Amino acid sequence: MNEQMDISPAEWRVMRVAWTLGQVTSAQVIDALKQRVDWKPATIKTLLRRLVKKGALKTTQEGRAFIYTPLIPEQNTMDQAVDQLFDAMCQMRAGKTIRHLVERSTMSVADLQELQAILAEKIKTAPDAVPCDCVPGMIDAECCTVQENGRA
Repeated sequence: MNEQMDISPAEWRVMRVAWTLGQVTSAQVIDALKQRVDWKPATIKTLLRRLVKKGALKTTQEGRAFIYTPLIPEQNTMDQAVDQLFDAMCQMRAGKTIRHLVERSTMSVADLQELQAILAEKIKTAPDAVPCDCVPGMIDAECCTVQENGRA
């Protein structure tokens, strides 16, 4: 997937069902989501149509039912969403955001061991401090220090 896929939080919920099941009908998505969200079936069908229009799902008709199949891979889509988020934030805050993510996430022993190995490699070339890369004129007091004549 080369082009950025803009998926809303509601669409993410629908995609999670499609990725998990591989192929789904609207009835299956409705059944899966009714336990988690209070959406009307028409809302879910609208979300499915939007995802088809965006190229995230393809649809085929079998009798009266439409079968929805993901066209975009789950992990790549999640990675691109995270990249988009981190590209938009001040890099001085990336470490704290990653720490928050690690603290709130349930991970396997294997995941944690892999993270430890990555961190062990990254620490070898890590700078003492990450410079601020905020947009000039958009100074954040928590992030950047300002001198009288401009940026620090």
